[in-house]
Amino acid sequence: MKRNRRVFLASIGSLWWILSSMALAADPVKVGVMDQQLVIEKSKAGKRALEELKAYSATRQKIINSDDQELKELEQTIQDAKLSEAAKQEKQNQFQAKLEAYQRRLAEFNREIQQKQREMVTEYSKKVQEAAQAVAQREGYTAVIDRGSEAAIRIVIYHQPALDVTEHVVKEFDKQNK
Repeated sequence: MKRNRRVFLASIGSLWWILSSMALAADPVKVGVMDQQLVIEKSKAGKRALEELKAYSATRQKIINSDDQELKELEQTIQDAKLSEAAKQEKQNQFQAKLEAYQRRLAEFNREIQQKQREMVTEYSKKVQEAAQAVAQREGYTAVIDRGSEAAIRIVIYHQPALDVTEHVVKEFDKQNK
């Protein structure tokens, strides 16, 4: 949430700077709009990174599923009427210990995945900015603004489709990140 607020404030500041410099400048100001998330999703390097993250999550999920199955089997064993009370108590103790380990592992895996996501977002945001800067300099844009998304703060409410440079940034991103 703090990141979204910072992005929003930075975008408002940039927009204010652009608009105020438009009033002072004799030359027209050329502004582009892009969708940073779409650049990552459509670019080859971004797709690879998303697939790696998905594979990482899938391996963790297999471990969790295996632990889950083991807990279910142990629970069924506890329900077996043929067990003595002492054996049932022993199985319940095992079940409780395994359940606690399962919950710790699940929390740990969730933290790991979230950390990997944050690292990927940080790394690829920088790369997208570099690609956007290259497009802006090559094509004469004064600024390129990320339009945001529904999940985050929507920065650009409306823009003419001709201002969208997302595809140009995707191509530049792929060129820079082979």
